[in-house]
Amino acid sequence: MSAPLLSVLFALALIVSLATKFWLSSRQMRHVMAHRGQVPAAFAASVPLAAHEKAADYTVAKGRFGLLALAFESALLLGWTLLGGLDALNGWIYGLTAEPLGMMGYQLSLLAAFALIGMLLDLPFELWNTFRIEQQFGFNRMTLRLYVIDAIKGIFIGALIGLPIAALILWLMGAAGAWWWLWAWGAWMGFNLLIMVLYPTVIAPMFNKFEPLADEGVKNRVEALMKRCGFAAKGLFVMDGSRRSGHGNAYFTGLGAAKRVVFFDTLLERLAPGEIEAVLAHELGHFKHRHVQKRMVSMFALSLLGFALLGWLSSQLGFYVGLGVKPSMGAPNDALALLLFMLALPVFAFFFTPIGSHLSRRHEFEADAYARAQSSGEDLAAALLKLHEDNAGTLTPDPVYARFYYSHPPASERLAALQQAS
Repeated sequence: MSAPLLSVLFALALIVSLATKFWLSSRQMRHVMAHRGQVPAAFAASVPLAAHEKAADYTVAKGRFGLLALAFESALLLGWTLLGGLDALNGWIYGLTAEPLGMMGYQLSLLAAFALIGMLLDLPFELWNTFRIEQQFGFNRMTLRLYVIDAIKGIFIGALIGLPIAALILWLMGAAGAWWWLWAWGAWMGFNLLIMVLYPTVIAPMFNKFEPLADEGVKNRVEALMKRCGFAAKGLFVMDGSRRSGHGNAYFTGLGAAKRVVFFDTLLERLAPGEIEAVLAHELGHFKHRHVQKRMVSMFALSLLGFALLGWLSSQLGFYVGLGVKPSMGAPNDALALLLFMLALPVFAFFFTPIGSHLSRRHEFEADAYARAQSSGEDLAAALLKLHEDNAGTLTPDPVYARFYYSHPPASERLAALQQAS
């Protein structure tokens, strides 16, 4: 691969993607503010004007902050790559660790240093989002102490889990020959499946408390629903999401016999029993239509393509030079290849975002239809309205922005589909 050609393609893709993101976000904010003063007719009887205005203000505040973060992230990406930031970091880490730690220690140190620097650079944006924007709109319930504790736990778990799999992939890159990428893909898939099994019982409880669902009325309805749908779960749990946020949710987690149903306590506080049943029926719809399996297969296939591409690029001198790094002649460049690939891939993958968004929205419509058949369409519609209001989701998104980004259909489309089916 020609280094100058890659540099030009990368810079062009970065510019076009950045311009597209700015254009889409600007459209969204203008459209939302233009409709701020009036609740859409379909929601006029159920959504107060004050809640609609709050959703508009929240959307715009997040959008403006997102543009600032996007500009910083793009400048940082350019600095890491074409401007030589990663090359400088690599030289410094190599001189510091290669002799005392060996080649594997040097490469793991490079990955860890990159991750740590990235985390520190992102910290001001995360703090502002949590303690300024989320606080301003009444969603943040996290204290600074809890934030620090979560961060320390996250670093510890990331190192405990991430370093071993990184070491395994680096070893395969150096020892498994030309087909190392196939073995690495297998290891990566096995690792992801293991995490899905361990997450509900080992990782998640390190951050939240999970207690068995105590409300007998809700419990009986949920168990009857799961029996009708032929779904078995390890248990029904309530998570203390209110410790960190006012947003509500419900989800399934785990694989096989380890599956759990988890409700945020904020969700149970807000919704009526029939509405909770309808929300759960929607989630069961994803399993009934095998959306989870389809997404896993898609993830497996895309990751296989990604590893195959990395296997080819990592042997191309132009891949390194074209992205601002001088590969070492006396040390392995496998960690460099991983980092460059992770930096460059999202720039090009961005242009496929509408495809994934479209497929996800289609799955949501199918899950809504299943929920209407298994519970109550009216309860599901009421729950969706409450969740939109509680989460300050805008009822008037820009159509182009929604088609590009939204993984869930806009509320107006979901409710229209439910009413038409009824």
